[in-house]
Formats: sequence, structure tokens, C-alpha cells
Amino acid sequence: MSFIGKFLGLIIGWKFGGFFGAICGVILGHLGDKKLYELGTVNSSFFKSKITRQSLFMQTTFAVLGHLSKAKGRVTENDIQLATHLMQQMQLDETNRRLAQEAFTRGKGTDFPLRQVIREFRLGCGQRADLLRMFLHVQVQAAFADAQLEQSEKDVLYVVAEELGLSRFQFEQMLAMEFAARQFTRRGYQQQGYQNGYSYQQHSQQNYGGYQSHSGPTVEDAYQVLGVAATDDQQTVKRAYRRLMNENHPDKLVAKGLPKEMLEMAKEKTQQIQAAYDLICKTKGWK
Repeated sequence: MSFIGKFLGLIIGWKFGGFFGAICGVILGHLGDKKLYELGTVNSSFFKSKITRQSLFMQTTFAVLGHLSKAKGRVTENDIQLATHLMQQMQLDETNRRLAQEAFTRGKGTDFPLRQVIREFRLGCGQRADLLRMFLHVQVQAAFADAQLEQSEKDVLYVVAEELGLSRFQFEQMLAMEFAARQFTRRGYQQQGYQNGYSYQQHSQQNYGGYQSHSGPTVEDAYQVLGVAATDDQQTVKRAYRRLMNENHPDKLVAKGLPKEMLEMAKEKTQQIQAAYDLICKTKGWK
């Protein structure tokens, strides 16, 4: 993110208000830098235009969703419904809905340059790890939404993860964490979630290529959601919880390029993390 606003704010604030003026100037400059970053444009050879980071995130999301759907051999009616429901959940206007549909269609093409698109996306997002992980989170949720996670889908997800900078181990760990997080949307937790909207978690599932569904969240799921072990002490678990909450903070993600329309998805992610941490604390008797 640019530091020009903060620098100018510091100089102008110091000149007209001394020390306290400089502090106010830096704060105002920081807000200006954030807004300029959000509104700034990036180049995309695939989408063939200069677009905002938020538009890049949205269009790349649907393009990869289209490619992921096609990876199974053919795009099913359920795949189309998933993409349509996501557009509805995001409350896209007519223009952005058209762009999303076009991106989904292009993603289904046999010549879709997956690695190139993800590389450009990574650069356009400033290689921000938390934002890139949120993108992968959406794709994993889409893959988990139907009856099974096929190897062809997993292969596509691995390419995406690899281009985003994750190792095979980190990718497998993320899959386990994402699947465990889904257990917090199946019973009591789901009642607190999207009661008035659609989420991928509302689709029932039985088997995800080795990920077995069971009745509701368990403390074992909770450990996997946070990426910790049952033998870890309270401080380790708390650090993991705080790190994940910070990485998935909705407002911070929006400031870094997450489309505002995806704010609810980011909120659900933090709710899953919170639910997992609360369950561990309750089981362990931690305050």
C-alpha cells in the first residue's frame, strides 16, 4: 500500500499544527492511502483491461469456479446453481453479474490459462497472504459443496494453491481446516449463520474424497479449524486463534481488495474460527 498520503499528512500536519497536527495528518493520510489502494487499478491480460482490485478478485473468483466445475468432465446444473446463488448472495448489480457470468463461461474453456490468471491475480492483490487465502477459501468451499471432492477438482485446487505460494503440506492442511470448519455450519452454528441468505455450507454432503461427514462439530474439528493439536497448550491455541481472526478480519480484507459484496463470507469465516475456539476453551475449561 502507498505511503504517500501518510508522508504528506505528516509534513502538512507538522507545518500547521506541530506535533499533534502531524499525528492527525498521518492518520488522515493513512485513510487516504487506503481509499486510493481500494480504488486503484491493476493490469490484467486475461480480462484485457485495467480493473480495480475488487473487480479483479470478483472476476477471477468466477473464472476459476467455472474452470473448477469443468474439471469434473462437464458442468452440471448444480454447478451453475452454485455460481448463480453466489452472485445472489453477493447481491451483484446488473453490470457485475454480467461480468461474473462472462468470467464463469471463460473459465469453462479448454484453453483457460489457469496458472497465468492466478499469477496475475496474485500480483494484482499485492501478494497479500490473507487476501489470497480468502480467495482459495472460496474455491475450496465450492469444491466441497457437491457430493464429493474428486481428484480432478483437487488437482485444480492444488495448482491454484501452488501459484498463490502454498506448499503441498500447507494446501493439505488447509483442506483439513476448511472441511472441519464446515462442521460448525451443520447444526447449532448454522442456525446463527446465513438464515436469510445462501451459503455453500447449506448443501448436504457425505464423502469428500477421504473427508468423512459426521453429525455436527466435535472438539477434533475445532483443533483442525485452528490448525493446532490437542496437545498444544492454551497460549499456543490462543495465538493461533488470534492470528486467524486477524487474517480473516472482514474490514481488513475489504481494505486490501476483497469485494464488499463478499463481506458476509468473510464474516462467516471469522464466526467459524470463533466457534472452534469457544468449543476448545469449553472442553478444556479455559477462561
